[in-house]
Parts: sequence; C-alpha cells; structure tokens
Amino acid sequence: MPEETMQDRIDRIEERIAAACSRCGRSRASVNLLPVSKTHGPKTIAAAAECGLSVFGENRIQEAQRKIPLCSGALRWHFIGHLQTNKARFVPPLFDMVHSLDSPRLMEALEKACAACGRTLPVTLEVNVAGEGSKFGMRPEEVPAAVEQADALPHLEPVGLMTIPPFAEDPEKTRRHFVSLRELRDDCARRSGIELPELSMGMSHDFEVAIEEGATWVRVGTGIFGKRGSPWKPDSSEN
Repeated sequence: MPEETMQDRIDRIEERIAAACSRCGRSRASVNLLPVSKTHGPKTIAAAAECGLSVFGENRIQEAQRKIPLCSGALRWHFIGHLQTNKARFVPPLFDMVHSLDSPRLMEALEKACAACGRTLPVTLEVNVAGEGSKFGMRPEEVPAAVEQADALPHLEPVGLMTIPPFAEDPEKTRRHFVSLRELRDDCARRSGIELPELSMGMSHDFEVAIEEGATWVRVGTGIFGKRGSPWKPDSSEN
C-alpha cells in the first residue's frame, strides 16, 4: 500500500467532520478545523497549507515567535495553550484569536497588550469543566462574571468558551463534559445578553462527539500531522 499522505489524513478528518455534522443536523460550515501545529516546523506547515489549511493553532509562545515569521504571511494563527501573564505582550502581534483565557489577571494583561498594539482580539474563556487539579481553566461558577469582565474591556471580545476534558479512550465518556460546556455557554449568554457563538472543544480522538454537542472549533493535531517527532527548533533541518 502507498504511504498515507497529509492530504489523505486531512481528507479523512474532513469526512469525519461532515459525517458528525450530518448526524446532528448541522451545516459543515458551522465547524472550523484548527490544525494544531505545535512541534512541527515551517516546512510541514507549508505542506498543510498546500492542502488547503490556512489557520493553525500553537500553544507555546517561544516556539511561535521563532516559527511564525518563517511561515507564509497569508496564514493565520490562534493561541491555544496556557498563557503566562508575563508573556501576554507577545500575543497580539502574532495571533488572531486566543482560545485559552483562564483568569481575570491574564485578561487584564492581554487587554493591556492589545491596547499597546491598537488591536482587538476575540477570545474564548477556558473552563476546567471536570475540576481536574492538573488542568488550567476557570471553575464553571467563575465564568459568568469573567465573561462580563472580558466584555467590559475595549480590546477583548469574548466569543465563547473552551475546554480540554479528561482523556478517555472511549470518546463517549467525554460527552458529558462537552454538554456541560455548552450548557454553561448558553446560560452565560442568556444571563449577560452577550453573544457567545463559539465552543472550542474536541481534539483528534473525540472531536466527533464534540461536534454533536455543539463544537464550532475542533483542535486536531496528530489526526492531521501524524505522530509527533522531536520538537521543532530554529536550527532544525525541518525549517
């Protein structure tokens, strides 16, 4: 058999997204695929772009600072990892959206950084729906006030919520966490009157269940790029 190509993997992901949308009566256009390109270099990202992908997710500021300038200026970038407040100033020049806003303190730091750059960033608030001690994210009860706080900041635009549920081999076991995030989003929108159209949830192993429960951004890494090799470095031969 011929070796599987990146286009093959992307086509298969697209088929699975379309099938999940069909099962729950949603339009394929209502779900955005966000390829997670962490540890992959500009050469691999360029190959993905040639397959039609144009928005990529990164989760490490230092890696993104080195990598993004080496990639096509036509690509767009979303930050999806944990962001330390002292690195918030590096986000607005590089990224078009932040999925992982997880504290009021970070909110203020990012607002200051965006104001200095004269730009507004859409953000989703990260929620620790399962209460895992090892995960970042706000507690569900903190989210309504945080949404209103973000909305009051002139350079941040809260557009929804994000979560990373506990890993389970059976994707069905994550469904209840996706339901919880959707219900929390709906409650926040109803109480605040703020439109929150986005739900960033679901990864390579469980994105179909996430779509069935309302995901609008699914973050897929290994499903597109295959198993991760050594992390990309600026002096790597893969550049």
